[in-house]
Amino acid sequence: MTAPATVAGPRRSGRGRAAALLLALAGLTALVAVPTWFTTTGTTALQGTVTVRVAGSQVAPALFAAAVAILAAGAAVGLVGRVGRWVVAAVVVACGVLVVGTTLGVLGDPSAAVTPVVAAETGVGKLAGPVSTSVWPWIAVAVGVLDVVAGAWLVVASRAWSGPSRRHESTTDAANPPAPDERSDWDALSRGDDPS
Repeated sequence: MTAPATVAGPRRSGRGRAAALLLALAGLTALVAVPTWFTTTGTTALQGTVTVRVAGSQVAPALFAAAVAILAAGAAVGLVGRVGRWVVAAVVVACGVLVVGTTLGVLGDPSAAVTPVVAAETGVGKLAGPVSTSVWPWIAVAVGVLDVVAGAWLVVASRAWSGPSRRHESTTDAANPPAPDERSDWDALSRGDDPS
């Protein structure tokens, strides 16, 4: 009698571990977009040459979208069945690819990426100096790769899980309703319903 409980225990903890991992990855994916990715200079009419610091969220807003999608995937892990888990894993992998692709695109041409930000802050759409790159875009690439690996791990790990929880489903069968008894008939009459 204790064997099913011991099997269900690891399955539930596996889902919980996966949800916790996806929650952590969502936070990490959003976090790497917050610091300064690039630093450059621009010119203003009043202040002359000014330093402009560009955050990752300004040049790669897709990272926040990927973080939200991974967060939703973490919430869905415990609710979906076998096919749903494949969809969740595919979403996580796609988010990782989006993070890597977006970040590498920005790293491929930092000047083009930061020019709109400099124009918005200075009013002049031209850089006054070179663009220096911090380590954060490369960390974002690593986090994107980690997202892809997590999606692949989810496919492998979820094979041992049971189906979605049936805790909140009705125990009565719609095709075979329970036989009426006298008490339920009287309750129905009290509500004004005809039990026959």
